[in-house]
Amino acid sequence: MERQNNRGDRDEVAVPGLALQRQIGLWSAVSMVAGCMIGSGIFMSPQGVLVYMGSPGASLVVWAVCGLLAMLGALCYAELGALFPEAGGEYAYILRTFGSLPAFMAIYLFELMRKPAGVAAVSLSLAEYALASFYPGCLSVPKALVKSVAASCILGLMLVNLWSTRLATMLTNVCLAAKLFSLLVIVGGGAVVLGQGQSHPEAFQFAFHNTTHQLGCVGMAFYQGLWSFDGWSSIHNVLEELKNPKKNLIRALTIAIPLVTILYILVNISYLLVLSPREILSSEAIAVSWGNQVLGSWAWMIPVAATLSALGSANVVLFSGSRVCYAAAREGHMPQLLSMVHVSHLTPAPALIFSAALALVLVNPGDFRTIVNLSSSLSWLTYGLTISCLLYLRMKTKNLPRTYKVPTFIPAFMILVALYLVLAPIVDHPQLEFLYIFLFLISGFLAYFLFVYFQYQPRCLQLATLHLQLLLQVAPTTKH
Repeated sequence: MERQNNRGDRDEVAVPGLALQRQIGLWSAVSMVAGCMIGSGIFMSPQGVLVYMGSPGASLVVWAVCGLLAMLGALCYAELGALFPEAGGEYAYILRTFGSLPAFMAIYLFELMRKPAGVAAVSLSLAEYALASFYPGCLSVPKALVKSVAASCILGLMLVNLWSTRLATMLTNVCLAAKLFSLLVIVGGGAVVLGQGQSHPEAFQFAFHNTTHQLGCVGMAFYQGLWSFDGWSSIHNVLEELKNPKKNLIRALTIAIPLVTILYILVNISYLLVLSPREILSSEAIAVSWGNQVLGSWAWMIPVAATLSALGSANVVLFSGSRVCYAAAREGHMPQLLSMVHVSHLTPAPALIFSAALALVLVNPGDFRTIVNLSSSLSWLTYGLTISCLLYLRMKTKNLPRTYKVPTFIPAFMILVALYLVLAPIVDHPQLEFLYIFLFLISGFLAYFLFVYFQYQPRCLQLATLHLQLLLQVAPTTKH
């Protein structure tokens, strides 16, 4: 009830016919899902998986299971997307199922920490690979320079997304082509090394030697691997811009996720054929080390490909995350200004600027692996809550029209996986960032009761909304 009253008190009136446009077709949707998944992770995370699992064989098993988990989670989300084909993804599903407070907590975690952390992590990895060619050998890239390049990347992507949705999707498609080419080069290079008899057989002769049995370490290994698959849910955030969403959603997911899983496993095998486990563990950038040994004078291709890969992934994360912010503001859970779109470009300009600003804040103090662990724990906390919506709806509303239905054991299994991935690292391997997440959750409850339940709206915020609306040339929208 509080959400409805909050919306009723608004002074803005939606401009008739002003809405996000359906410009994303099937192959652009496939490109968005694969483009978000194939980012910096496959060029950096293999080292982290091997560190935590302790053996090459166990690390390959982790990569295969990560692909399976992503596919099962996507099937659960596909049924929710068919029931609620609107912008916002997890936020929209939780809102329609559990109501205002759980939805607010989801958007609080999603928009203020999880998605900005994802953009920041990918941008930092982009900067490291972009600068790697200028600091060969043992020279380390200055941290200040890495963060400056990462910040410039975020600002550039924000401008592209502000200008045109079509331009942003074109950038995603171009970067995806570069990603697929680079991964195929790595797979082909590994096959050539194997054919020449110059591979490292010890990685496969003692494949499971020194495998860890600590649940916390296994959970952290899955965090690193699942980070490379994170992005399979991105298409749900832009359903209002997807053509024929009830059919194209499931098609895009079933094409993109198996393709990415197969590529990831083959790329990891190529890494293990060319580099010894000790070389992988000591490498600052595993793909660059692979390129130096296999490609020779063409090794510069790998940093360029990794840079384009991270660029495309950061673009999709920023694009989809801003739509969640936009959807939450439209429901009264974020400032009203964020629910508006540009009157001529038809892009959610305030939400894009807000998402980019939060990512810039996280770029300054963070490093890649810390942000990955933080983002992964938040992701699986959100995934578990969202998939529980499906089981709840199965029990409470059996007569809802469903164009697609996943077997019940899959969401039940995925909820158990989410609980394990959230709790096991905290219990077995506690880190300071988990305390930050807990404190952040507590602050979310306080923010909800102050700004949503009691509808406290400072006059300065109302004046700022008015002036920024005029400055940014934005207006409220209507739903499809």
